[in-house]
Amino acid sequence: MPAFEPDRITDLLTSATADGTLRHSRRKRRGARFVATVLVGALLLVIAGGAGALWVYQLSINNNIERLEDPFAAIDEATRPSAAPSDPAAPFAAMNILVLGSDSRISAGDPSQWQAGAQRTDAIMLVHLPADRQSAQVMSIPRDSWVPIPGYGDAKINAAFSWGGPSLMIQTVEQLTGVRIDHFAVTDFVSFTTLTDALGGVDILIPEDVGSGDTFFAAGEYTMSGEQALVYARERYGLANGDFGRVQRQQNWMRAILAKANTQKDDLGAMTRLVEAFSRSVTVDEGFTFNEMTQLALSAADLSISDVTFMTAPYSGTGRSPDGGQSIVLLDRPRFDPLMAAVAGDTVATYIGEHPGELTVLPAIVK
Repeated sequence: MPAFEPDRITDLLTSATADGTLRHSRRKRRGARFVATVLVGALLLVIAGGAGALWVYQLSINNNIERLEDPFAAIDEATRPSAAPSDPAAPFAAMNILVLGSDSRISAGDPSQWQAGAQRTDAIMLVHLPADRQSAQVMSIPRDSWVPIPGYGDAKINAAFSWGGPSLMIQTVEQLTGVRIDHFAVTDFVSFTTLTDALGGVDILIPEDVGSGDTFFAAGEYTMSGEQALVYARERYGLANGDFGRVQRQQNWMRAILAKANTQKDDLGAMTRLVEAFSRSVTVDEGFTFNEMTQLALSAADLSISDVTFMTAPYSGTGRSPDGGQSIVLLDRPRFDPLMAAVAGDTVATYIGEHPGELTVLPAIVK
């Protein structure tokens, strides 16, 4: 194997996958590209690291990633939303990725064991990367949101995956939001513990005493291990806003992973560990190839962590299902629908800036 030359590999990857359109210094490209790559990796648990790690471990990563048979094939194309309008002359197009997080390894790490009715998803996130690649938006849809599920009637949104797998979940989200999904990924939060430990822990601030018993955290700054962060992200009963608070803790954990990974972007050994953790912890649709993942990361080379907005889908509160048997989340359609229209039209970054008081954006400090 030739001697490792980071800058040379960076140039090879750039010329091979970004058709020469990036015009920045090598060092700036390398650091910014890492942020974009970790954004993709932390949200999809797919790829990570500097260009050198990608070069050395490309075959290993590709072999490690589990792939689902095309989940879009079972969806009637006539029922699907249109793609966002785009400029044919532009080098990139907007992309929407549906990411599911589950507590079940069956539904994430070993999709071949998926069975109808066997599991539901713990986290549902819609990731939007605008065509200009100047920002990224991550919107969590509460798992108990009461929505129409094609062929089944109204139910909690996480039932879609249980009843019909990836295809029905994609179809449900597309019909709910009017946003066309380009790719699908599923992981489990246990895998986030491996990723966190590969980073040597992540830094999370607890602003006030919260929880009880084994889930109690005294106020303070923590460098949490993967197991501690998992306990932190799963807690809801000790939080004033319950499951909505848990959604924000999940997002805060992901943000902490991004921040910690960014501090290690020049450490090839650390990047190697991240590559292994990412690639063994995700299942994606078969159309989401390693080359497309790499191109996606490279196309977002100018992104910084501050350009990533985490938010929760607008909701009006909680209620009961019509039969009174289930606690459900009620989406606030007068706020939800315009936000989703902005995502579908690739104008969401502008919409967020114009409607700050109407959206539940992840705050700097999470309780």
